[in-house]
Amino acid sequence: MQTITRQQARQFILAKQGLIGKYRFTGKDGAYAYVCQAGCIQFDPVDVCGKNAELTLQSRVKNFKKTMLHDLLYKDRKLVDYADKELSIWPSEDWPYFSSYRERSRKLGRTFKGLKKLEKEAIGYIEANGPVSSDSLPIEGEIFWHSSMHWSGNWQKNSQAARSVLEQLYTDGELVIHHKKGSRKYYDLAARHLPQNILEAENPCKTDEEFMCWRVLRRIGALGLLWDKNSTAFLGIDINAAKRKKALEILTDEGKIISIMVEGIKQPFYYRSEDSELMRDVIEGTADLKPRMSFIAPLDPLMWDKALILALWDFQYSWEIYTPADKRKYGYYTLPVLFGDRFVGRIEAVPDRKTGVLAVRNIWWEDGIRHTKILNTALERTVKEFAGFNNCKEIEYLN
Repeated sequence: MQTITRQQARQFILAKQGLIGKYRFTGKDGAYAYVCQAGCIQFDPVDVCGKNAELTLQSRVKNFKKTMLHDLLYKDRKLVDYADKELSIWPSEDWPYFSSYRERSRKLGRTFKGLKKLEKEAIGYIEANGPVSSDSLPIEGEIFWHSSMHWSGNWQKNSQAARSVLEQLYTDGELVIHHKKGSRKYYDLAARHLPQNILEAENPCKTDEEFMCWRVLRRIGALGLLWDKNSTAFLGIDINAAKRKKALEILTDEGKIISIMVEGIKQPFYYRSEDSELMRDVIEGTADLKPRMSFIAPLDPLMWDKALILALWDFQYSWEIYTPADKRKYGYYTLPVLFGDRFVGRIEAVPDRKTGVLAVRNIWWEDGIRHTKILNTALERTVKEFAGFNNCKEIEYLN
């Protein structure tokens, strides 16, 4: 089995993800192409300097604007919000693969006796009146309910009936998210927004094992290089060590993935066979590795496996949004700063949307980083682009 250096592993991952060299993804088409490559990008409603999915795209899609993701989701309908790696955004064309999710939702969601009647009322109201939120759906009361989206089995007592019915129909696949206002979701009938050939398509995966292998292959493609180890990159997949090894064996035998070793690390890594040319270019030193600077989202696919980041980059990142203020080492919503093939620091930049000023509250540099003219110029350019991404015309450095 071939062995590569850690630097080559880093370069391969970044080149695959479009975070080094010339931009491979540009504009709205580029945003869609990247989501297709990653399989899914995680959604998080917190908006400090952009929502997680928007931040993920701005770091690697040239000229990306937040409206592009909105249009792909709610106008073009080329993307959907649904479960995958927790709440995620993924290509609508993958809808048939997740039919087992929806089937299980229909089965688990039928434990409340009066739910079927309420669902009929909700669908009838939406058919007549269009998209609704839990506040505008005229179903009152509270019910015992749990979300089968995560299959947790944890009952939520006294849940708002309207919200519960909409969430159930959504996980069943009867409804899709029509649009959002802030964190509030508005639902409409899936049949109004997704093509019939997608809604009625058979699941390409005939068994649970096939579905697991498809998802493992997709996650390998999202990171570029993934090791045979318990990994948070597999979050949302029903998998353990034995199932993981089985999936990797099957995908290897089918010629869909290739194994490789990284110096100093015991576990083998895997990459998709379609990326063989890129791996060869990285090893031979012919890949486009021109340095770029990017601010990386907390739940970016690059950061899905923080143990892998530590092993390959010697960079330890913790998202401190849920850490009490007095215990934070850095800021409430800090973004890793990537330059070339290294993490060089973290930044906390918060836009004031009323004044149009981006406040750079702090930058924490990693040990040993030299503040060269090239680095400082890259920082100035990236902060300026980040300000534009957040509709800010001015920048203020506070520290």
